[in-house]
Amino acid sequence: MNSAKRRAIFACFQSANPHPTTELEYHSPFELLIAVILSAQATDKSVNIATRKLFPQANTPGKMLALDEIFLIECIKHIGLYKTKAKNILATCQLLMQYDQGDVPRTRELLEKLPGVGRKTANVILNTAFGQPTIAVDTHIFRVANRTGLAPGKNVLEVERKLLKVVPAEFRLDAHHWLILHGRYVCKARKPDCSHCIINHLCEFKGKTF
Repeated sequence: MNSAKRRAIFACFQSANPHPTTELEYHSPFELLIAVILSAQATDKSVNIATRKLFPQANTPGKMLALDEIFLIECIKHIGLYKTKAKNILATCQLLMQYDQGDVPRTRELLEKLPGVGRKTANVILNTAFGQPTIAVDTHIFRVANRTGLAPGKNVLEVERKLLKVVPAEFRLDAHHWLILHGRYVCKARKPDCSHCIINHLCEFKGKTF
């Protein structure tokens, strides 16, 4: 795919959705961090159900650590891997309390030291909470990047690096959100909805469905 076509793809996304954002509900970098930790192998909808109960009681690391662990588990037990996630959340909060005023760190190095936080989660925090032009490649973005020909790669890191290289600078901050929403609602895994795709005239997928 050439650069002109890539630019046209993101221009289409921008025109349709000028201000994209995550579907996770949060009001601070800390709340976003906890929500993203919970979102691994879970839907944003299920995470939002949990955090609507959790965050009014615990929206800081200190409050989370003071929380009854039984209440934490009760809030998140409908989410996959909830026992591991509860353990990671509490361990993360303990580490955050060692940082300046319990603030969420703004560097990938420190973020990836937190339990339950890998490269993808760190990229989400850096991008969504702190406005850094990172791209967190999940299964949706990996699929879209490969299927459309936008940034094909054999693994998520390869796709991430290629996207950061080929996405025009003016679109890079929002690229993560556009691609994940496109993969979630249009370019679906089992059957892409090509007839309702705003970039179907630019996409290089040979198995388009109409």
